[in-house]
Amino acid sequence: MELINNFLSYLSAEKGLSRNTVESYFFDLKKFQEFMLSKDRKFISFSKSDIVDFIEKLRNEGYSLSSICRFMSSIKGLCKYLIIEGVIKEDPSENLQTPKRWEKLPKSLSVSEVKSFLEAGQSSNTSDPATIRDYVMFELLYSSGLRVSELISLKLEDINLESGFIRVLGKGSKERIVPFNNRALKGLKIYLSQHRQDILKKKESPYLFITNRGKPMTRQRFWQKIKALGRRLGIDLSPHTMRHSFATHLLEGGADLRSLQKMLGHSDISTTQIYTKITAERLKQVYSKHHPRA
Repeated sequence: MELINNFLSYLSAEKGLSRNTVESYFFDLKKFQEFMLSKDRKFISFSKSDIVDFIEKLRNEGYSLSSICRFMSSIKGLCKYLIIEGVIKEDPSENLQTPKRWEKLPKSLSVSEVKSFLEAGQSSNTSDPATIRDYVMFELLYSSGLRVSELISLKLEDINLESGFIRVLGKGSKERIVPFNNRALKGLKIYLSQHRQDILKKKESPYLFITNRGKPMTRQRFWQKIKALGRRLGIDLSPHTMRHSFATHLLEGGADLRSLQKMLGHSDISTTQIYTKITAERLKQVYSKHHPRA
């Protein structure tokens, strides 16, 4: 409590804030401190993940958006004070998404929609090498949750067909290893043994998925292809939608957040935690639809 009192004195003496405003800071930070104590954690040791968990708790308790924004403002103010005083070196509230952004949950497809999409891609024209390539890209995208930039940049040396893993160079040039499923593995083997060389036409290229020029497909071109197939099926599709579907379906199947964080290449688990909100919303929908007294 001494730390909070020192901060409140700073707000009053140095910042000249009113008594009511200082009392609001006290209420917010006292509740955050109690939250940390409930987790058997020292208040001063809070991280970005702790702030995200706290905000989620406030949402579940029915606090309004304006109230949650006030709590966040209080925590951000405390963090700046701790930096100034040299108590902490890094600000855990830096780049923290506001509740308004959190309301915009990533869109994901149902499992049946993904199945329809992938089966349509597979059966569209199995004799055309470029179409085979596109289908394998679609299957691998959902199988691995890669960003589209990571997908089109894959090289032959990044694929391990024996172990079923991909080596991915993600944001910030951070390397990670991502598994993929047997359907994608089967498609990759067919594409590599029968169709990739037909697209290259005696050219050479280190890239896995190539155009007839031997170069990787552009993001724009891949986006056009996936959107076109989506329109044909009446599904709103994009590479981001497939990545979000991958994450949501894994969580619904019982995957843990830390494993999902590694597969998605998120540097901070607070980014991954948004998917827990999606699965909770879906559970509510299932309950409302099927419970006899809902």
